[in-house]
Order: sequence, then C-alpha cells, then structure tokens
Amino acid sequence: MLPSSSSPEIGTEVLKLEHVGLVRGGRPLLIDVNLTVHAGERWAVIGANGAGKSTLLSLCGAVQHPTSGTVDVLGARLGRVEIRELRTHIGHVNPRHPLQSPLPILDVILTGLTGSVEKMMRWEPTAVESARALELATLLGLGSKLAEPWTTLSQGERGRTLIARALITDPALLLLDEPSTGLDVAAREQLLETVDHLVSVRPELATLLVTHHLEELPSSTTHAALVTDGRISAQGLAREVLTTEAVSESFNYPIRISEHEGRWSARAGR
Repeated sequence: MLPSSSSPEIGTEVLKLEHVGLVRGGRPLLIDVNLTVHAGERWAVIGANGAGKSTLLSLCGAVQHPTSGTVDVLGARLGRVEIRELRTHIGHVNPRHPLQSPLPILDVILTGLTGSVEKMMRWEPTAVESARALELATLLGLGSKLAEPWTTLSQGERGRTLIARALITDPALLLLDEPSTGLDVAAREQLLETVDHLVSVRPELATLLVTHHLEELPSSTTHAALVTDGRISAQGLAREVLTTEAVSESFNYPIRISEHEGRWSARAGR
C-alpha cells in the first residue's frame, strides 16, 4: 500500500523499524534496530563516524533494504511497495549533492520533482510546479538569488536550496544527512534557523537529522537516538537521551553535555 498524497496528522506513525539488521560484504552494519517515528516529531540521530547513522537513514529513505527485520515507511513496507513512488513522499537532503553544472536555483529545486541531479531533457514544469519552486525559494531566504547558478552559491545557500528541493514534493518525511557539512558558523546557524522555521510552516512534518556534532542540532529537536556500533543504544525524548552518561558511553569517551535554550553543546571530560 502506497501512502496517500495528503500529509499525515500529527501523532500518526510515519516510520517503523523492527528488529532490523543490515549486512554488507559479510559485515553487519546495523544490528537489531528498533525505531518508531511519528508525524510532528523531529529526531536527531547521533553517533561516531562509522557507527551506522547514514546507513540507518538510507533504510528510512527507501534507498536500501534490510537484510533482516521490517521497515515500514509511511504505511508501506519495504519489499512490498513500488520504491520509486514511495520515494516521492520522502525528502532527502544530502550536502554532497553531485550536481556540477551551473543550474539556476529554481531549476535545482525543480529537479526534486524528477528525482534527478540534472534537469531532465524535454521535461518542463507546469505553472503550478514553477510557482511552488518560487514559493519554497522565497520561504528559505533565496528569493533574491533565483537566477544564481549552483556553481557560485555558498555552501549555506546550497544547503537551503537542497532543503527546498527536498520539500517540493510536499513530503511527509524529511531526512537530513549531516546538512551542516562544510558550513562556517554563520552559515550553519542560518541553516538551523531554516530547519526550525519549517516547524511553524509544516508542524506535521517528521524529520530525522543525522550528525555527530551536537552543536548542529536545531532547537526544534524533540527526540534523539544514539547509534553505537550498528545498534541504537538509547532513544527517546532529546533531553532524556542526550546526557553526559549516555553520549559518553556511545562515543566511548568522556564527553560533558550541556543544553541551553534548546541548543546543545559537548566538551571533553566529565
């Protein structure tokens, strides 16, 4: 069963992983992962490099299938659903977007409709689709740069463009894979403000943001999962999970965690 085109109501289950394992080349990348995400929840997925965070996100985005267990995305089970159609209901933001050509911002946003990196030949957006791209560009603070080519954009502008690209299909689930990669402090803060702004515009949108830096979490974060050696070692409300003890155990290193006005920071030592 494919998800409906309407947005799920807040509290509706949008993602459920049960006893999920993933093995590649004889190596277990994920082990007995259980995770449930509801509409309106904004999850942080935290872990050390190589812990399995991006692999977990690839399952949530219907990019990979599990070796064992079940993955249900927007009411559809991987392995029993047409993947291409399911992916149109999932927004995926990857700062390593491989675009090399000087497409203008609006054209980059519109590639989210075709699921392609470049603008597809002989494909033209409808007037409604073009208007939606313009609306998103304006919403994300890009209204004065609509004709700017991708190749001259700053990393922060590219990040906001990719969020607009991910949102153009009106997804019910938004996945952000280390969206602050390569950003300076000012650009990072602009990006996080953008993510926070989405909460007021799309309160029902469920998000998963992967990072290994707690400083890169937006203040709208509600839940967190710690990934440790392919397992989820802790999950739940962010303030209950992102503790000195739990994070230190996950990273196998003493890390002192603090939170102020919804923003997190980490320092070495207890």
